Amino acid sequence: MIGGSGFIGSHLVARLVSEGRKVTVPTRRYIRARHLILLPTVDVIEADIHDDAALAGLVQGQDAVVNLVGILHGDRGRPYGKAFRRNHVELPERIARACAAHGVRRLLHMSALGADPAGPSMYLRSKGDGEAAVRKVFDAWPDGALTIFRPSVVFGPEDQFMNRFASLARLLPVLPLAASSARLQPVYVGDVALATAHALDDPRTYGRSYALAGPQSYTLGELVERAAAWSGHRRRVLPLPLALGKLQAGLLELLPGEPPLSRDNLDSLSRDAVTDEPIAAELDVPPTALEAIAPDYLGSMRTGTRYDLLRSRRT
Repeated sequence: MIGGSGFIGSHLVARLVSEGRKVTVPTRRYIRARHLILLPTVDVIEADIHDDAALAGLVQGQDAVVNLVGILHGDRGRPYGKAFRRNHVELPERIARACAAHGVRRLLHMSALGADPAGPSMYLRSKGDGEAAVRKVFDAWPDGALTIFRPSVVFGPEDQFMNRFASLARLLPVLPLAASSARLQPVYVGDVALATAHALDDPRTYGRSYALAGPQSYTLGELVERAAAWSGHRRRVLPLPLALGKLQAGLLELLPGEPPLSRDNLDSLSRDAVTDEPIAAELDVPPTALEAIAPDYLGSMRTGTRYDLLRSRRT
């Protein structure tokens, strides 16, 4: 599982282990996947997934490959910067070609709702080109079986979305927010993992692309207010004009580490991440409401038991 040590990957690995499956998870640094090491049928391997020889060794002998690699931030460029190109376009294509070269016919690829080569942001454009790249390889390989997933923003105990806004609410008396009217349809990470696991061996999903979204859509402002309230720090959202929001995001990009919001994030939010499609029946996933999950893990911020909650969710 490429990208298996990340947020979605950790939940999917746990799901597959519960089904008795053997899972290989490559990681650049072993310590980043330490939470997976104790799972009984997981093999964590230090490897550079951007090295063709290492990638070939990882793919060989596998029944299926799952690609979950994704980044939210990167250097700027047209149609996107080098980091987006490397992770969202070149890597998926190389994974697909490695599968074809070594006869691994099953590939599940995680894209994004709104992925489009002509999309409004580098993130969405690169995700769209990544989809096109893997499709091209599998369209030319009659034995290949490709499935693409397009989730909306994903929430869950370790997410970088609701948690981020809850953390900001602890620090700020009011939450200034650009694109506050943008609409999102958050999907629970457990549902994404379940849909992927159910698709793995199901021929009905071969050659298909699936939107994954929750049962309800919200404006970004509504989600931020809920994150703040559920964490015990009720705050008012102050909508910002887009120009001021871009200035704010540009300044945040100058801070060390990953910015809480980038200009490219705002470009993505110019297109609603919602869908009229229910989760497909063959995936057998009743969508989980945000209100059924998020108050629990965000509420743990009030009592200082957040570490214990995350640990219990991973076991």
